[in-house]
Amino acid sequence: MQLDKVVNFHKALADATRLKLLVLLGEGERNGQELAEKLGVTPATITFHATKLRDAALINERRDKNTIYFSLNNYFMKSYFEATEDLIYRSVDKGESKMLDEDYGRTRDSVLRNFFTAEGKLKSLPAQLKKKLIVLEYLVSKLEKGRQYSEKELNEFIKAYHEDFATIRREFIMHQFMYREREVYELNPTELWARWEQLS
Repeated sequence: MQLDKVVNFHKALADATRLKLLVLLGEGERNGQELAEKLGVTPATITFHATKLRDAALINERRDKNTIYFSLNNYFMKSYFEATEDLIYRSVDKGESKMLDEDYGRTRDSVLRNFFTAEGKLKSLPAQLKKKLIVLEYLVSKLEKGRQYSEKELNEFIKAYHEDFATIRREFIMHQFMYREREVYELNPTELWARWEQLS
């Protein structure tokens, strides 16, 4: 189980200045000078802490001429909190868990049989979200955990299964299977992946 990203999330929160900064950004977008004045610190201090938060994917940055504006990355914030909760409180009755695993296995196998050829090529990306997530999960399971992929490498990987690499690459990001930073792609911890099992 990969915990690095969840651990880094909590490390990013483990500082009073960074927490105060997030609270201010919870009220809306602010520039670095505003944040420095509100917190009574130097702009350089804001830059330091903002880098830590950005590296953990907790905030977004945008530049307007010489001014940098910061805002919360709400999607990742909520996802990391949910992933932490799942890790700590994950508990299901053993009998029910076994039954669910068997049902999920049958559903997954059926979808993969219907959407992949005998040669392992993807016929089409399912329109239904549940089936789409099963297909995406199957594809990313073929990637190496902990490895960083360039956009070209990821495109080549996807093209081995389907020609529409741009759409599938975007779906990987949208559903939290992977994250992208400066055109480099890496798998997220499985706890962050969109779960098809939770859909009806």
